[in-house]
Amino acid sequence: MSTKRTRFSGALMHRTATLYYLEDATQADIAARLGVSRASVSRLLSEARREGIVRIEVVAPPDRDMDELELRVAGALGLDAVWLSRLPARGPAGERLAPALSTALQAVGLVAGDVLLVSSGRTVYEAAQAELPSLPNVLLAPMIGGHDEAEAWYAPNEIVRQFALKVGGIPTFLYAPALPGPELHESLRQDPSARRVIEMWSAARCAIMGVGAPPLSRTSLPSFVRNDMNTLQAAVGDVCSRFYDSEGVAVPFPGWERLLATGLEVVQRIPTCIAVAAGREKLDAIRAGSAARYFNQLVTDAETAAALLEAIDR
Repeated sequence: MSTKRTRFSGALMHRTATLYYLEDATQADIAARLGVSRASVSRLLSEARREGIVRIEVVAPPDRDMDELELRVAGALGLDAVWLSRLPARGPAGERLAPALSTALQAVGLVAGDVLLVSSGRTVYEAAQAELPSLPNVLLAPMIGGHDEAEAWYAPNEIVRQFALKVGGIPTFLYAPALPGPELHESLRQDPSARRVIEMWSAARCAIMGVGAPPLSRTSLPSFVRNDMNTLQAAVGDVCSRFYDSEGVAVPFPGWERLLATGLEVVQRIPTCIAVAAGREKLDAIRAGSAARYFNQLVTDAETAAALLEAIDR
């Protein structure tokens, strides 16, 4: 206790603190009951804290609360698992979600020779810059073309290279644009190196995908997608630039039949498909994508998880 002298008795400080903290009495009520001024009640409470009669403890939310939130969101979305970031909601989303993504990847149990697909997108790109688990000799491949993209987060080969370096895997690259012209598209379908990647899509045991926000609301899109495309008005989001509406139905755009990317029907067959996404702007995309089983696991943060539950309950 403090050695500083106080003009209040210990009994009076204890009585005041009991009324205020344990019996939920207001300071005005306490002043009336004890026959003192309200200012005196405030000083009594301050003295009680200083003398150690009142001890205030600020406790961080326990992990079990996060565990419960993960289970609730997984159940509400019909997902196999939800993994929540324990880091503060600040900084790049991919960096914040990377530890939870690492936990999710470790739970898959990938071994040498297993195929791990990686999509493009800002969040996945950011996650590739963080620490990831060791997955020696796992085979990595991009889920979409895009070797001609200027933005780093739309360059799938470089993202795959970063993931492979972090996990100790073996990268395979797709040297092709995401949306080739008709002649190049037909040529690529016959090219041995391109065919190897396409065959890996169907053989994959796991995939990591970003989930895009509604395309017409975004300031950044792959170069082959124009945000003035009228056909994309119905799209709530995408995986691998495969856009879909609020029912999870594919939304086409000019040239979409030539898109060199993992098909939605192929994605639905991947045993473990992990979506990495956070932010209120992606709520509709997450809900529709999970309902369509374009992914069966989700890595996100607590704020997005709570917002998802709120949106579902409305």
